[in-house]
Amino acid sequence: MTDNIFVALRESHEIQRSLCRKLLRSPPRSQRRIALFTDLRIELAAHAAAEERFLYAPALMDDAGLDSSRHALHEHHQIDELVEDLQVVTKAGAAWMAKARKLSEKVHHHLREEEKKFFQVCGKILDDRQKQRLARQYRRDYQRMLAVLRGG
Repeated sequence: MTDNIFVALRESHEIQRSLCRKLLRSPPRSQRRIALFTDLRIELAAHAAAEERFLYAPALMDDAGLDSSRHALHEHHQIDELVEDLQVVTKAGAAWMAKARKLSEKVHHHLREEEKKFFQVCGKILDDRQKQRLARQYRRDYQRMLAVLRGG
């Protein structure tokens, strides 16, 4: 199968799902929990930035993609707010874990909705060459954002 924007995005989606699962299973007051949360925060931010540039922006340019793009952007904003709320010194306790669970649920919901609905809308808007070009652009920007967010 040829590479396209949807294949590229699904790779990051799987990383996000895995990090969410691991975070929810991580021991309280552990370096592992802190590292997993940091990895998830960076993954979500790098993915969202590149995805918004190379899928949402083209979809927003087409009337058929307006509503679903706006909805997806709104969900990115909600995820950003949850991540911000979780960026406290102590990553232990029931309140932090409840919010982490809420973040995981929101991420899983967003990814499911994107893959089942938004990708279909975009699939009709974009032609095959655009999908391949956007995948290259997305991958480049995603890697650049990961490096920036990791401080490298």
